[in-house]
Amino acid sequence: MEKSIDNLNAIEKLNTKLGVKALLSKKVISIDRSLRIVGYVKRLKKLQVELIKMQTSVIENNERVIVIFEGRDAAGKGGAIRRITERINPRHFRIIALPKPTKEEQTQWYFQRYIRKFPKAGEIVFFDRSWYNRAVVEPVNGFCTKEEYECFMNQVNDFERMITQSGIKLVKIYMSITKKEQERRFEEIQKNPLKQWKMTDVDKKAQELWDDYTCYKTKMFENVNEDSVPWKIINANRKTMARMNSIEYLLKQIPYDKNREV
Repeated sequence: MEKSIDNLNAIEKLNTKLGVKALLSKKVISIDRSLRIVGYVKRLKKLQVELIKMQTSVIENNERVIVIFEGRDAAGKGGAIRRITERINPRHFRIIALPKPTKEEQTQWYFQRYIRKFPKAGEIVFFDRSWYNRAVVEPVNGFCTKEEYECFMNQVNDFERMITQSGIKLVKIYMSITKKEQERRFEEIQKNPLKQWKMTDVDKKAQELWDDYTCYKTKMFENVNEDSVPWKIINANRKTMARMNSIEYLLKQIPYDKNREV
């Protein structure tokens, strides 16, 4: 009896525009995969409604929020940020993905160019990679000196304490993938002419330098003290789950009225 009910529920889900689209999205039809897609899209829409409520609260209360996404190359940081922001008010958020520093910026205090991008009242700023470039990417690839790296590690906790004490809410998310999954995604990017632009020289060395990244990533996590904003490590091998887990974590960090109508 229960199996019959499950089958009926599955048929109902697939007998929709979304269900048919999911079924036909691949050459080989997979009912299980299609049901997962339908479930993901429905769950994502519900979470995006909550994000609208959360952002409305940020705007009305003149709050300032920074959300930073870190993780290995091809971990899905950009995709998670897109799902978070695609339904909220574009006038009240910014996505920041800074290029390499200019010659002028190289002469400044390291954190300076990030501070310029901080949120005003009623705004959320998403950093697709942040000042933590200096904790992992830069030392692994030789983009900073040992002294610059150590200076950063000594200053970052105090820097973030100043951020939070000034009233800014800071959320830190690290998206984690396996070496095998990163390799698979790189191959997919290289085969897709619409995604090839994503593959940088740094990305091309990521597999070779995997253990070095692991070493510095571990040091970054260990550097957090009792007063620091904690990292949320999200398993990102499955993109859909990683996106939903990122949204759910963000919603828990920013208080808002869950009963608000939108």
